[in-house]
Amino acid sequence: MIRLKILILFLILLVAGSCTSRKTKLDKNNLIPEKDLIAILTDFHIADGLLTLPKYHSLFLSLDSISAYIQVIEKHGYTKDAMDKTIKYYFINNPKQLISINDQVLGILTEMESRAEKQALLEENHINNLWRGKEFYFFPDTLRSDSTQFDITINNPGSYSLCFSATLFPDDQSVNPRITAYSCNSDSIDKGKKHFIKTINYLKDGLPHTYTLMLNVPDKSFFRFRGLLYDFDNLPDNREKHIYIDRITFTYSSVAVV
Repeated sequence: MIRLKILILFLILLVAGSCTSRKTKLDKNNLIPEKDLIAILTDFHIADGLLTLPKYHSLFLSLDSISAYIQVIEKHGYTKDAMDKTIKYYFINNPKQLISINDQVLGILTEMESRAEKQALLEENHINNLWRGKEFYFFPDTLRSDSTQFDITINNPGSYSLCFSATLFPDDQSVNPRITAYSCNSDSIDKGKKHFIKTINYLKDGLPHTYTLMLNVPDKSFFRFRGLLYDFDNLPDNREKHIYIDRITFTYSSVAVV
């Protein structure tokens, strides 16, 4: 689709300019440099896309496609005549290079689209992810200041999911390494009843594994969700611990899972 649109832009420019016989040999004097030509054609496509959006289309009702392209050309410091001459030169004398230029524009647009999609995904994950702890935990911790304890306040009924990746290495000396988590009412954290969630034990094979804990909150009572991402039965010192925890998300659904 992108390749087709760019080729259509070439044809629009050719038709809009004065006709030149295919037999006429155009010289290379005063052609737009290839680097700038690629930048202009890339902006052509971006402008074409923006003009299809209602927000921008209403602002530029008086502009047709050619007028919009002329503005793009002039923004780069060139004239429409220079653009016509450059496109005609490549189209008549070096069509293979024109295809190469088109492919370079396509590559730039594809990369821009990929970056935009990744950024949108990161923003969506950030909005949906209620986790406010660290992005990752690693032991042995040379600073001896890390803790995997978490304490999250919940004030909406529904289903909550804590998901993360844990890599426990074979030389880890912790006994029964696992995640420990429980919920309780906010007004009775220390003395109130704790509702422990079924423990998940970690695989000690040096490979990353994804683990998920589900928590249902039935009413509008304020809950606290607390625990340790890395719990154990013994007391290993810092050098005896060897685990990496990352990709931590805490997400919410208004529909409780039965």
